[in-house]
Amino acid sequence: MLFVPSGFQALANIAGTTSYFSGLGLPLPALAAWGTGLFELIAGLLILVGFQTRIVALLLAAFCIAAGYIGHHGQGAGDAALAFLHQQMLMKDIAISGGFLALAMAGAGAWSADGRGFGIGADAT
Repeated sequence: MLFVPSGFQALANIAGTTSYFSGLGLPLPALAAWGTGLFELIAGLLILVGFQTRIVALLLAAFCIAAGYIGHHGQGAGDAALAFLHQQMLMKDIAISGGFLALAMAGAGAWSADGRGFGIGADAT
């Protein structure tokens, strides 16, 4: 559920998201903002209903590592409190990716769309 409101917020304030990505030095920040917002929203909804859970969980795990590295690694130089905050945020992203890896291994369960047979290669585990 974490990524549904995050994606919605990124899309609802696309100018702010674009400005943030521009400040990080990302190329094509507007494209990155739209892509990130859409990915977070769609992937979050897919996890929520349990559709293609294993694949989406792997993608979200990789996304968390990439987002953590891009957004937090090495940030806050010169300000110890800010550097500590960014270190904590990076570790949070790594922890969330671990949860997605566990979900990718376990699957969504019997009550999910995958468990009900709606996903390609769906399983009830």
